[in-house]
Amino acid sequence: QTGWQQFHIEVTEENDDKPLGYMPLYVKSHSAGEYVFDHAWANAFENAGGSYYPKLQSSVPFTPVTGPRLLVAADAPDGVQKALLQAASNAAIQHKLSSAHITFMHKAEADEAKKAGYLIRTDQQFHWQNSDYGNFDDFLAQLSSRKRKQIKKERRTATSSGITFELLEGNDIKQEHWDAFFAFYIDTGARKWGQPYLNREFFTQIGKSMPEQLLLILCKLDGRYVAGALNFKSEHTLYGRYWGCLEDHPCLHFETCYYQAIDYAIKHSMASVEAGAQGPHKLARGYSPIVTYSAHFIANPSFKDAIAEFLLHERDAVDAEVKYLEKRTPFKKHLTSSKKQPVSSKKQ
Repeated sequence: QTGWQQFHIEVTEENDDKPLGYMPLYVKSHSAGEYVFDHAWANAFENAGGSYYPKLQSSVPFTPVTGPRLLVAADAPDGVQKALLQAASNAAIQHKLSSAHITFMHKAEADEAKKAGYLIRTDQQFHWQNSDYGNFDDFLAQLSSRKRKQIKKERRTATSSGITFELLEGNDIKQEHWDAFFAFYIDTGARKWGQPYLNREFFTQIGKSMPEQLLLILCKLDGRYVAGALNFKSEHTLYGRYWGCLEDHPCLHFETCYYQAIDYAIKHSMASVEAGAQGPHKLARGYSPIVTYSAHFIANPSFKDAIAEFLLHERDAVDAEVKYLEKRTPFKKHLTSSKKQPVSSKKQ
């Protein structure tokens, strides 16, 4: 009903039901909730007389987070990833769909997709990386003096009106907390996108099904909640997903979404914070540019050639932008030229 029709692929042994691999896949009637934008491709194809929708999409809906998309059993023989990729492209052709897309995949998977005839697209996000900091001040000490002063000023400004923060995890997140946060979510969605997708029951469900992977940061002023940010977490990474507020307070967004997240990650020895898609303003807050990868099978040969030409220039532009931004991080110059290994390398 919302334009995400399940169409998952399973690879099994011949004459055996033993699963060897899976690909999460959907038939899409639009391009919303993907964060790798192909609206211009759709317009071009349809202006030329084609039908871009429906299409196939492999992703985690509404989640701009890199992760495995070609899921292979540990004891599977070679060739399962190739089989999954070929099954997706064959399905697009068989069902007369314009294309098949795999977004936010690991680079190694993208390399396999390229071998299978998919076109590779790159983009960039901003991630904070933990260089074994003992506390927030250790992180600040690695920044240039001007940026360090800016962050300290923003943190003071955010709390100058008396705002305090409640960090809630697991079963400590009650229904009244979800009620407050849902109001923030609806307000942000209504102002930015026109129609928020998630309903109130969604938040109750994730609170029940995955409580230990949630971090809800609520901002309180004079006994009432005025803003909040919802984060998901794995063992090594904190993922910022939703922010909202009912009152406008200077720098509160920076403090809640970026600095509180960094503080939490340091205290819990987490390797990184992924603050969602887009946002060059994150660079000044200690978040560095990271390349993301997607793969695209285009069924129409002429359209594929046009997209391939476009992606050739786009990849060059993304590469140039990342190099440009890497030279303008807030870190001291001797640190930007020799990147430290994040905490995750010690754990993984």
